[in-house]
Amino acid sequence: MNRKNLISAGFLLLLAALTISAIFKGNDMAAVFAAMGTLHPAYLCAAAATAIFFVSAEGMVICYLLRSLNYRTKMATCVKYSFVGFFFSGITPSATGGQPMQLYYMQKEGHKVSDSTVVLMTVAVIYKFVLVVMGIGILVFYHGPLSLYLKEYLYLYYLGLFLNTALVVVLLFIMVSPKCFKGIVIGGEKVLKKFRVLKSSRERTDKLIEMADQYHEAVLFFLKNKSKIIVVVLFTAVQRCSVFFLTWLIYRGLGLDGSSAFTVMSIQASIYIAVDMLPLPGSQGITEIMYKTAFSMVFPGAYLTASMCVTRGLNFYMVLIISALVSLWCHFRSGKPGNVAAELS
Repeated sequence: MNRKNLISAGFLLLLAALTISAIFKGNDMAAVFAAMGTLHPAYLCAAAATAIFFVSAEGMVICYLLRSLNYRTKMATCVKYSFVGFFFSGITPSATGGQPMQLYYMQKEGHKVSDSTVVLMTVAVIYKFVLVVMGIGILVFYHGPLSLYLKEYLYLYYLGLFLNTALVVVLLFIMVSPKCFKGIVIGGEKVLKKFRVLKSSRERTDKLIEMADQYHEAVLFFLKNKSKIIVVVLFTAVQRCSVFFLTWLIYRGLGLDGSSAFTVMSIQASIYIAVDMLPLPGSQGITEIMYKTAFSMVFPGAYLTASMCVTRGLNFYMVLIISALVSLWCHFRSGKPGNVAAELS
């Protein structure tokens, strides 16, 4: 982990401490713990499994796309990449650190940079695309209740939806435009050479151009095999819904009734869309604040804070700890020779 990531991790811990302090302040924690004690163990286990599935599902998609490019790669290896991505996304602003670290370990284990880049960008585009489609659907067909639940934070929903839509458009343009991608690669090298981060090397420049050409070939492969993209879109939709369904599992596990699964999942989705692109590690702090506002009419009394602690604890902190352990394992293992998990067949 480099110095920048250490700073981000430290900032995340600071935000976590402030968030915990804010949760304890002004709350009857005895009542909150009592409410948490009513959570049915079966629902708790199901919610924990759902949180793990949410992260693992990205690895399944990565594995499916790599195998489409004729890589003999194991599912467990790709799930490992997804947990690494979750950890570094969780400790960096706007989740910017996840994919570079995934790309690093994929390259270390024998995958071409060009193919890995296409796969990860495809995953990112479809991930954001599904989120945008859900967001537009909620906005069009659920606008009244959305305004009622989000209250003064409705503007964050508009902002999040706009930023996610803009990112999808930009990523799609980069993917389908070989000149644009090649320009970014070569331009980035020139900037690094200008600031003397890299030395001039014709061999490296030729390799970058070759990588850009291979990248475009991989993009064309996926564009010609639209059925594979459709499969990924549908599976990603299931993945996205799983993390929203987790909140409903906690709702039912606390013995509550009255709000439908659709209502609970829609509120959770709106929070996710609102905070997804904010420049805070793990969207820390603002997620908890929005949760308590949006779900104030769903979870009564102490159940509101109790549900927030459990939901956030499972879908972020528990998975972040697991991801940190996986990332540490990858870090120490990556230096060992002969650790090539995937080769072109």
